[in-house]
Amino acid sequence: MKLVRHTVRVPVSLDKALRALAERRGISVYAMLQRSVKTGVATLADPAARDAISGELVSELASVSKRIVDVERMLDRALFTACAAYCYARSAGLGERTTDEIAVDEINEAYDRQRRLSQGKRP
Repeated sequence: MKLVRHTVRVPVSLDKALRALAERRGISVYAMLQRSVKTGVATLADPAARDAISGELVSELASVSKRIVDVERMLDRALFTACAAYCYARSAGLGERTTDEIAVDEINEAYDRQRRLSQGKRP
């Protein structure tokens, strides 16, 4: 392999960044510059490979996001069911006879109260 010499002029800010990277990795500034050039040329030469990886990441994030929405929906249903069970048990324990409309109102109030509490708001 025959090496070719190039003179490269870089802005002061880029020089500082190269020096900091080189120091962190324990190599010379010239070695860091050579690595940077190789990596940059490889990335520019084959951008499709990078785009494929980015596409996979976006796809996985979308999948995780959808699953989180499903979990939130399921937890919301579980909270509503727990509020309904609490209200019916409380009514039965107190021996109160209530209509379905009153029971539904109590359940919705309990559910709304628990949602506000979960968001850090006062009841």
